[in-house]
Amino acid sequence: MTWHLTDDVEAFRTAAHPFLAADPARNTVLLTLAQGARDGHWPGARFGWWTGPGQAVAGAYAQTPGMPPVLGPMPPGAAKELAGVLRGEPLVGVNGTTVTARAFGDAWGPYRVDREERLFRLAALAEPAPVPGRARLAAEADVPLVTAWLKAFLDEVALPPGLAADGVAARRTAAGQLVLWETDEGPVSLSAASGVLAGQSRIGPVYTPPARRGRGYAAVATVAATRLALEWGAEQVVLFTDLANPTSNALYQRLGYRPVQDHLVLDFTV
Repeated sequence: MTWHLTDDVEAFRTAAHPFLAADPARNTVLLTLAQGARDGHWPGARFGWWTGPGQAVAGAYAQTPGMPPVLGPMPPGAAKELAGVLRGEPLVGVNGTTVTARAFGDAWGPYRVDREERLFRLAALAEPAPVPGRARLAAEADVPLVTAWLKAFLDEVALPPGLAADGVAARRTAAGQLVLWETDEGPVSLSAASGVLAGQSRIGPVYTPPARRGRGYAAVATVAATRLALEWGAEQVVLFTDLANPTSNALYQRLGYRPVQDHLVLDFTV
């Protein structure tokens, strides 16, 4: 039972993609990080896969520079073993299911829970209450606005440094992944769908400026992004919520999303 670490995303994909694709909802972040690295968007990204009895891949992780490692589904013992393998590296934290993140954190050392999240998967899309406006894809002229909103989103959720909002805004706009809900006053909310990988697409981020909240814009923007993913052929559409935000958790369930599993983001900078 061994961890295999690499900065070669193609080696990672060759070894781990069948394992990831067998449960694409729970491996959604690893799938998108690996694809982003293949496309040249995450220089310096590192990957690993764990082989269990019989040398079958039974766990995987990915890490982009400045961000916590993201743990995919794996036995708790594999998470503890990975903490030992990475010992001595300057990790700011770890991100994984509640069980695996705790196992890694207990083996690593002092930590605090930075964020509790829940993974949801679409069951059947429900129509939200109607609100004024219309959905449209973000265009090149929207990139400055989208960049500002992404920066505000990152600040609001207090993610560690490592995500370049300007590059993400330009790249995802060009890929047709960003949806704006706009009224006669202009754009009022943003949602996004990731490209379909192994049959799944992930919704996020979803952002409405504080002054525009409470009017139903996030709901209709989320539905528009979900429909976009379904039009692309996604068999599973997923999203993450912050469990500290009961409003968003209730909203997504009203829209037809159902809980899959809980996640923790641990902070090691204590």
